[in-house]
Amino acid sequence: MRLFRDNGLTIVLMLLFAGSILGQWIAGWHVQMEDARRHGATVLSLAAYSISPEFLSSVFENWESEFLQMSAYVLLTAFLIQRGSAESKDPDSPVRDSDLDLQASKPGAPRILRWGPIWRAIYARSLGLALATLFLLSFTVHWTQSARVAAEEAIAHGEPPLDTLAYLGDPQLWFESFQNWQSEFLSTAVLVVLSIFLRQKESPESKAVAAPHSQTGE
Repeated sequence: MRLFRDNGLTIVLMLLFAGSILGQWIAGWHVQMEDARRHGATVLSLAAYSISPEFLSSVFENWESEFLQMSAYVLLTAFLIQRGSAESKDPDSPVRDSDLDLQASKPGAPRILRWGPIWRAIYARSLGLALATLFLLSFTVHWTQSARVAAEEAIAHGEPPLDTLAYLGDPQLWFESFQNWQSEFLSTAVLVVLSIFLRQKESPESKAVAAPHSQTGE
């Protein structure tokens, strides 16, 4: 089917995402029920759990790290080189996006490039900006929902809760963030280095199987 042939990558990834978040939702609900029974607390319904700070905090904690990884990767690969990596641009190749004024008139070029220099400058950085914005939004939700979880736990233990702004300086928030950030940066660095020496047949994330190790870029 043409729809799947042209969009198969997105369709499969979104199906994997849907299955994964459904699994997290159901498994997290069961964990919450067991924890509530153990402590004599209120057991949430599945619907109530789906909008609980525990669930939202865990979801956006992960999204935050993924969008940070992608935004950092897009921005860093615009300036930095790893010779031999399929994930790096070739330092010996000509600049790809020079003279956007002229390139804007090419057939098929996005119309926004013809709206003027300000719009060209914004659009030329739109991918990195969009991913960075998604990171900030995800971090904000993680922060505020994690603050609610911490406040509920403090009240349950007879302690004064921190307000949302004060929680921004709490080690728990940064422990949750850094434990994900470090793994994202490590996995990206590993991919950059392994793609120098290893191959995956027909993948655009790999060099051609017979390409020399010194070849940089796909």
